[in-house]
Amino acid sequence: MKQSTSEFIQLNGLRAHVRIWGPRDAPTLFMLHGWMDVSASFQFLVDALTREWRVLALDWRGFGLSQWTHQSYWFPNYIADLDALLRHYSPDAPVCLIGHSLGGNAACLYAGIRPERVSRVATLEGFGLLATHADEAPGRYAKWLDQQCSGPVVNRYANRAELAARLQRGNVRLSSDQAAFLAGYLGQEGDEKNVVVAADPLHKLTSPILYRLEDAMACWRRVTAPVLWVAARDSVIMKDFVSEAGAADYRERIACFRDIRVEMLEDAGHNMHHDQPQRLAQLIEEFF
Repeated sequence: MKQSTSEFIQLNGLRAHVRIWGPRDAPTLFMLHGWMDVSASFQFLVDALTREWRVLALDWRGFGLSQWTHQSYWFPNYIADLDALLRHYSPDAPVCLIGHSLGGNAACLYAGIRPERVSRVATLEGFGLLATHADEAPGRYAKWLDQQCSGPVVNRYANRAELAARLQRGNVRLSSDQAAFLAGYLGQEGDEKNVVVAADPLHKLTSPILYRLEDAMACWRRVTAPVLWVAARDSVIMKDFVSEAGAADYRERIACFRDIRVEMLEDAGHNMHHDQPQRLAQLIEEFF
């Protein structure tokens, strides 16, 4: 297992944790994790890389070892934190971005917002959310207000072994060793002599702001960097695109990018970097 080190930097007034693998003089890849995940989740993918790379993986605000805000989290903050991260580590040169799920969405948006700052981008099931409609707004606001009163649900585990077992129930492809490793970083000591996930539970609150697919697509159309778009055959995300209407939506999203390579990983679910790290590493090294 390749060893990582930790750095703590200030990003937009918050203390942010960055996990780093590889020598300082190697080509750099920035990896961005998904929702309710942490930077260490990329360990299996990093281990599968055959070339020498310097990998920098941020714990998003409110996740892992990065500072929690203890307030609602808004997606534009991730974009701002990514911008600040890149100014810190690569103030002049365009960068290579790899993002999973939430991280992939942030990477693709950023690549269209600041196209001159991104040389290549890989999105691992960060394809945007389902489109929403204005008539959903009243219910969303009402649900958000209710959650402000009740607070988020916090899942507690007796120990990290119980958390590891929960991870395996959620992903049957996860080995016991992988689950134990992830539980070591995803778990943290709770306030009642138990283990909770290392994420501010406020991330679980419903956003009152509707997702505007047309806004995301406008950003995607401005991406000039080559894009690697990787989907997983057995992913819950891909189930949204299996119908005739869903397939048309999927093709329309892909068509926004002017230079795109689309790959489908077999025998993999949404957490493809856990399920097929060797095959994914091969795709990434071919692309970058």
